[in-house]
Amino acid sequence: MPSEIEKFIDHHIEVSRRYFLRCGVASTSALAAWPLLAADPARNPVLQKAIDNLEPFLTTQADFRDVSRGNPKPHSLPDETKREVGLTRDTWSLEVISDPDNPARLRNPLSKEKGTALDFEGLMKLAKKNSVRFAKVMTCLNIGCPLGTGIWEGVPLRDVLWLTQPRDNVRRVFYYGYHNDKPEQMFRSSLPVDRVLEDHFDLPPVILCYKLNGDWLSSKRGGPVRMVVPEGYGFKSVKWLTHVYLSNLFNANDTYANGNNDVHSSLKSFAETLSVPLKVEAGDPIPVTGYAQVGISGVSKVQTWLHADKDKLPDNDPYFQQAPWQDAEILGPPSVWGGNLPEGKIPQSTMGFNSKTGEPQQWPMRLLKVHWATLLSGMPAGEYTFRCRTVDDKGHAQPMPRPFRKSGRASIETVGITIE
Repeated sequence: MPSEIEKFIDHHIEVSRRYFLRCGVASTSALAAWPLLAADPARNPVLQKAIDNLEPFLTTQADFRDVSRGNPKPHSLPDETKREVGLTRDTWSLEVISDPDNPARLRNPLSKEKGTALDFEGLMKLAKKNSVRFAKVMTCLNIGCPLGTGIWEGVPLRDVLWLTQPRDNVRRVFYYGYHNDKPEQMFRSSLPVDRVLEDHFDLPPVILCYKLNGDWLSSKRGGPVRMVVPEGYGFKSVKWLTHVYLSNLFNANDTYANGNNDVHSSLKSFAETLSVPLKVEAGDPIPVTGYAQVGISGVSKVQTWLHADKDKLPDNDPYFQQAPWQDAEILGPPSVWGGNLPEGKIPQSTMGFNSKTGEPQQWPMRLLKVHWATLLSGMPAGEYTFRCRTVDDKGHAQPMPRPFRKSGRASIETVGITIE
């Protein structure tokens, strides 16, 4: 029999799946009200028109898709209740203590009992010395569709960890947020301590996040403070953070592990469509736009393939590695980033961006997304299937090198097109 938490996670996944079936189509509120990219005079006008209608690159806090947990969801609580339970900036506090079941040795635990828990004022004092901001796409492992993309700002978790003066037996850090004082609703994630203390492969640090796109983190986005793990899927970036435990535990104890998930997965590269005409006239060119999530292994290409349904698919090739894929155009950085940033510009001192010009230091940027576009040649009448995929920096074509759903987005999207 599945446990209550397994039932909870399965229900959450199914509800989220139904809610996001339309996530490949930009909503009216998400469409750009201004051109995001400078028009290329050499580009076909039909394709340029599709590019001009692309979604804003960064997502406003209000437009982030929501997969919050809890009954009631913590962000829906009345303001008075939020104050009572510590979900406002003036009442928030964070305990950073030893795991009682697998204790670490700490000289100075940050606890409410001792009156040493970290409050928001204390967090802001740390922020004056060492705050960081970076761009990241937030994605749910079991949905695939990104929830939104933003500039996340906060204090490195390790700065707070060192305040506890750890001495020994620290192998893992686990944490959770407010869960309505109901143990069955608690949602927990964890990290090996080396990831907290060290930023491998030039990744940004794990942060206690308090701002998104330059504004205080809203309650719906997990405010006043949430965890943000740059390379992780959303379940690692726990909202409404209240507790961090330093532990001698050797294994992951994430709640999501009970839902048959790979809790150590890093963001995977994949491509999806944003606009595809489902019916076109025979011989007319077909403009298609989309986005690619740039995972931990980067994106070197986005490729597309239009297949006539009457033609046989390749034999013994479940991932279509031998299909006649064609390179799409990976679009450059936007001139206006969106997300309600002042003048649509990237804030200074954002990791991965030139501090003077605000331009990305490389493109595509890992852990972000990139837009792509292609103009398919006119085809004879018939039924067709359009597919798209990424190729990462190591030459692995989606869904490789991790083709399994529980280890990140894997499937190649298919869209039916009728040519009349």
